[in-house]
Amino acid sequence: MNTYNWISGSPEETFTFAAKMAEHLKPGDVLLLEGDLGAGKTTFTKGIAKGLGIQRTVNSPTFTLIKEYRGRMPLYHMDVYRLEDSGEDLGFDEYFEGGGVTIVEWAHMIKDQLPDEYLEISIRHLGDNRRSIEAKPNGKRYVLLCEESFS
Repeated sequence: MNTYNWISGSPEETFTFAAKMAEHLKPGDVLLLEGDLGAGKTTFTKGIAKGLGIQRTVNSPTFTLIKEYRGRMPLYHMDVYRLEDSGEDLGFDEYFEGGGVTIVEWAHMIKDQLPDEYLEISIRHLGDNRRSIEAKPNGKRYVLLCEESFS
């Protein structure tokens, strides 16, 4: 499996990179975001939202589990960090198979409920405002998305 890497020099660059990636997203796409607290997962999600034409303020759904936003297609933003039982059926598949883009923060917490194909994105601190953004596609659709986004 190929891995795609990009270095961001600032939160603004992370936002812009994600907004450009959003131009290539399609209904049913699933992005898994991993990274330490404060790594830039929400900044990345805000960029995706901007690229999808979402006007509302996007923030982390830490205490609500799932937030939905409307743009040129829906954005489903999940934060499953505080989910106590990963085996509980909360209808995630309805989002994964829906007509929008799904972003899941801390996706490893629900690994048994994830779809077969997705794009895993890890964001890591490199010091100061620099971040490493590493994408691991799982499925042909996501290889194409990475080729379009990381070129």
